[in-house]
Amino acid sequence: MPQDLWRLQPFSRQFGADRGTPIDRYYIENFLALRATDIRGRVLEMGDNQYTRRFGGRRVARSDVLFQREGKPGVTIVDDLQTGRKLPEDAFDCVIFTQTMQLLYDLRGAIGNLHRILKPGGVLLATFPGISQIAKDAQEGWYDHWRLTSIAARKLFGEPFGEANVLVEAKGNVLATVAFLQGLAVHELSRGELEHRDPDYEMSITLRAVKAGAAPIARSA
Repeated sequence: MPQDLWRLQPFSRQFGADRGTPIDRYYIENFLALRATDIRGRVLEMGDNQYTRRFGGRRVARSDVLFQREGKPGVTIVDDLQTGRKLPEDAFDCVIFTQTMQLLYDLRGAIGNLHRILKPGGVLLATFPGISQIAKDAQEGWYDHWRLTSIAARKLFGEPFGEANVLVEAKGNVLATVAFLQGLAVHELSRGELEHRDPDYEMSITLRAVKAGAAPIARSA
């Protein structure tokens, strides 16, 4: 890791993507790899279907992509998740919802629609930033609104899904968080530095929620 962290400007303002793999993607992609068997049947992903293809493979019978505006290649459903007027009910076996919630102002509207569009027993795989640089793209028209803690995520998603069907985990520590804020990349930290968890530094939050119709999630000790 670079030693010159006493600075007013970060090493990267692109979350480290211009240096390598962003540190938050280490946690996001490990989470999806761990839950890969959930990615099956008809799958909906936000913006593109790269994670559906990468982690779902042959288990995916149909891949849909949701985006809020016309014209983006690969999009199959144009709608706003906050209103969900065009989103079918009880339609998806899995929804992959990574790093998107913070861009939506109406959290409860979006969460309610995520629950509504899943089939009974369907699985939502979601990730959120905890401690992070602000994300925005004026050209694309999206802006950062929120940060969720693991407690807030559990309560918000527990409202429609039921808390027994929601499993939330926080990843990160002070070193990984500082490195991420500075825009460093995964290869600049060791695996041990990345894997160490400190509950006071929630850098990345993962959530698995199951719509009623399946057995409640077994919780680890």
